[in-house]
Amino acid sequence: MIEYRSIRVALLGAGSVGSQVARLLLEQREELASRIGAHLELAGIAVRDVDAPRDADLPRELFTTDAESLIVGADIVIELMGGLEPARTLVLKAIASGADVVTGNKALLATHGPELFAAAEQVGAQLSYEAAVGGAIPIIRPLRDSLAGDRIERILGIVNGTTNFILDRMDTTGASLEDALATATELGYAEADPTADIGGYDAAQKAAILASLAFHTAVPIESVHREGITGVTAAQVESAARAGYVVKLLAICERLADPETGEEGVSARVYPAMVHRSHPLAAVHGANNAVFVEAAAAGPLMFYGAGAGGVQTASAVLGDLVAIARRHVLGGPGTAESTHAELPVLDIGRITTRYAITIEAADEPGVLATIAHVFADHGVSVGELQQTISDETGRATLVIGTHEGRESALAETVRALGDSPVVTSVASVIRVEGAE
Repeated sequence: MIEYRSIRVALLGAGSVGSQVARLLLEQREELASRIGAHLELAGIAVRDVDAPRDADLPRELFTTDAESLIVGADIVIELMGGLEPARTLVLKAIASGADVVTGNKALLATHGPELFAAAEQVGAQLSYEAAVGGAIPIIRPLRDSLAGDRIERILGIVNGTTNFILDRMDTTGASLEDALATATELGYAEADPTADIGGYDAAQKAAILASLAFHTAVPIESVHREGITGVTAAQVESAARAGYVVKLLAICERLADPETGEEGVSARVYPAMVHRSHPLAAVHGANNAVFVEAAAAGPLMFYGAGAGGVQTASAVLGDLVAIARRHVLGGPGTAESTHAELPVLDIGRITTRYAITIEAADEPGVLATIAHVFADHGVSVGELQQTISDETGRATLVIGTHEGRESALAETVRALGDSPVVTSVASVIRVEGAE
C-alpha cells in the first residue's frame, strides 16, 4: 500500500456547500489521494454554532468556533463563510501564514479581490475561486488557463439561477413576475429575501469577477452597471416572444473602444435584455446558468450547467483544492492574477446596444412622422416597427426596434419620446443583445 504525505485542509463554513465539501473529502479520501499523490487531511471545520443542523452527517469533533486557531498550521484553507467579514480578515491571515486559499465568496472577491490577490502574490500563495461565479460550471480556469493565449472580446452570462427560473417561467407559462417569484420561493430556488437575486446584485458581483479576469483589469463592483428584473412585466415577455425573443438577465463584460477618445476600455453591466431564440443562451432554462464567451481565435464558446446547489458547487471547490494539492506535491509558487492591462472601465452611456421601445400614441396623421423625427434628432436609426390599433381606446401601440446605437443617445431618445405631445406613454423599454 502506498504511503502518502498529508496536506492539512481547514474548512471555514459548513453551509449547504461547505457541508458537501466536507462530506466528499471524507468519503473520497483514498480516491483523491491516488489522484493527488497525497492525503487531504480535513483538520477541522470552523462554524458559528457547532450544534446547528447540517446538510451532511459529519463527525462532531471536526467542528470548532475558533477559526483563527484552525488556520494555524493549515496548508490549504477553504473559505465558504460568505459575506465580507470576518471572511476577508481570515483569508488574509491564512495567506500571511503561508496557506493557499480556495474560496467561493463572490462578494468578497468583487469587493476586495485586488487586495487579496496582491497579498497572495507577495508570498507566492494561490487564491482559487472557481466556485464563485458559475457554481459547477468551469469558467474561471478556462478563462485563466485554457484561453490564456487568446484575446477575450466579450462575455454574455446567465449567472443567476433564481432570475433565470423566474424569467423562464414567465416565458413558458405567461406568469407574472410576482407569481413566478412565488413559485421559485416555494421550490427553493429563491431566498426568503430575494433582493440580491432579483435586484441584480449577485450577477453584478460575478460580472466584476469575470471582467477583471478576462480583460486583465481590476474592475471594481462600483463600476458595474446594475439593473435587476423587478421592472420586467408579463407584457414585455409576451411581446418579446411574439418577436422571436426571450428575456434574460444578462451579465455582460466586453472590450470596446471609447467612443469619445477611441482608446480601448472595458464595460461590465447587468440588466434584463431580449435575446433571440436562435442564440444559445435563449435555450438555458430553469435555474441553470451559462456563460457565452467570444474569443478572437477560439471563436464562440459556451459553458453550461448548474449554477448553484450544495453538491454541485462543492464539485468546483474540490477541483480547485485538488489542483492546489497537486502543486504542493510537485512544488512551486501559486499562479498570480494578471492585471497587466489595467484598461479604463467605461460607464454605461458609452456602450453600444439596441433598444426595443413600446409606445402608446394617438392614431392620427403625422404621429409616425413626429416620432421618427425624435429618433433622427438623436442620431438613432429605427430598424423595425410594428403597429396595432386598440378597438377600445383608438390609440396606436408602436413597438420600435432600433439599430445598434450608443446607450446615451438611446436613453436621450426615450426621454424625448416621453416629453413628446403625440406620445401618450412610453410603455416599455428593454435592451436587445446578441447579433443584429
